[in-house]
Amino acid sequence: MYETLILMLDSTIRVATPLIFAVLAGLFCERSGVVNIGLEGNLLASAFAGAATASMTGSAVQGLLAGVVVSIAMSLLHGFATITHRGDQVVSGMAVNILAAGLTVTLGRYWFDQGGQTPALDGDARFAPLHFPFEKELFDVPVIGQLYSELLSGHTVLEYMAFLAVPAAWWVLYRTRFGLRLRAVGEAPAAVDTAGISVIRMRYSAILICGLLAGLGGVYLSMAQTAQFIPNMSAGKGYMALAALVFGKWRPWPAMSACLLFGFLDALAIRLQGVEIAGHTIPVQFIEALPYVLTVFLLAGFIGKAIAPKALGTAYVKERE
Repeated sequence: MYETLILMLDSTIRVATPLIFAVLAGLFCERSGVVNIGLEGNLLASAFAGAATASMTGSAVQGLLAGVVVSIAMSLLHGFATITHRGDQVVSGMAVNILAAGLTVTLGRYWFDQGGQTPALDGDARFAPLHFPFEKELFDVPVIGQLYSELLSGHTVLEYMAFLAVPAAWWVLYRTRFGLRLRAVGEAPAAVDTAGISVIRMRYSAILICGLLAGLGGVYLSMAQTAQFIPNMSAGKGYMALAALVFGKWRPWPAMSACLLFGFLDALAIRLQGVEIAGHTIPVQFIEALPYVLTVFLLAGFIGKAIAPKALGTAYVKERE
């Protein structure tokens, strides 16, 4: 039983990592007042760019850089439409998602001729797990052995980065002048503008941070969790991250907790495949839908009142204009 729990928690970390990157990306963006439905597109585009570059260069680092750059470009496209031209933020985000879904498959077929997939990555072209010292020797130690060897050790650098990014995001948002201004822009942009701080510059800064974090999440999907890009491999994780953001009430630690909860539900769904109840095997389709169904259920009944930033979703227009 203990071993099963450790393995499920280990799987939870792996599944939750892209969600954590995406939820932090959405956190910075929406704290500045910009709704970003396009997180799904960011994950997908960066996953493709990272895997495609890594497969051609054989370098995971170059793949990571390419994925992050493409994700930032997609975020800037969303910012250009919504911040500069004050377009509808939800429509722009959906356009980013549609663009990423179509473009990745089209380029994948044209470049690699594998039905939209990239070639499988191996060696230095992907992120390998990091192993802590003495993990094999300590494995048989009661309680702490498997905690150390299975749960703490054996993850890629991106997984450790995801969990370190949470306290870093908290510190930036709540302990720095930049974070104070960013939160103020999401609450009262007119007051911030009156104080001589550029609302547009602050929102573009949030867009850039969003692109960086979402890019790391996308690269993790194709270069760490799996070893190639597969069409639509983000599988709704961008939308789940937005749900986790609401669940966490736009705060870093509760949002991470929501991501871990969703990751645990996904790991539980995998464990339940093939399980029989009263002589009947649970349908695979129900198991696959379980994390999404429970996500909606939890959001509907357990988060209480979530108050979004007051200026969220509204374009800022200077009074003198």
